[in-house]
Amino acid sequence: MSNQSINLDDQLHRYLQSVSLREPEILTQLRQETAQHSMSRMQISPEQGQLMALLVQLMGAKKTLEVGVFTGYSSLVVALALPTDGKVVACDVSEEYTSIARRYWQQAGVANKIDLHIAPALETLDALLAAGQAGTFDFAFIDADKSNYDGYYERSLQLVRSGGLVVIDNVLWYGRVADPQVQDNSTNCIRALNEKLHQDTRVSLSMVPIGDGLTLARKN
Repeated sequence: MSNQSINLDDQLHRYLQSVSLREPEILTQLRQETAQHSMSRMQISPEQGQLMALLVQLMGAKKTLEVGVFTGYSSLVVALALPTDGKVVACDVSEEYTSIARRYWQQAGVANKIDLHIAPALETLDALLAAGQAGTFDFAFIDADKSNYDGYYERSLQLVRSGGLVVIDNVLWYGRVADPQVQDNSTNCIRALNEKLHQDTRVSLSMVPIGDGLTLARKN
């Protein structure tokens, strides 16, 4: 028993993956290709993806939202976990990055489940709200530019149903959030959202030290 979350070194992290990770080959291939990308640090960890897939399955989710696609690992892992009539509404601004995602979605046979919007995510989210889709999503995942995290959270919270889940990535931000000497805009935006969520009575909350930190906020 321990009263503190464990700090994983490389050896223990490899062990965790060896006895826990059940990564489909298509996801392994995408992760390995993304590892060669100049922005590979934006890739979520496979154990984080597996946790998200489990959450989606536990909820019986059918309609999900993603803010920030990159090369498509998170949207693919969620799409694979959804039923045949499930849908991922995905938001990104990069045709270049998402061209990789589209290729893997097609190979995995889930391209029909993913509705990709290439536009600033706040515009897409506002359009969804204007179209009357508030309260119609089961699950939302936020992993995009940190300066807009609060805006993404507020809109996602409107879009998910009561009992739905908003999941936010990078909330520990490589440990920078805990260092008062770090005062850049991205770090301060994450700090502010973390503090806001801690006091937000609209949600039930858990911050999980997996990957770069993952907040789970269940809408009351």
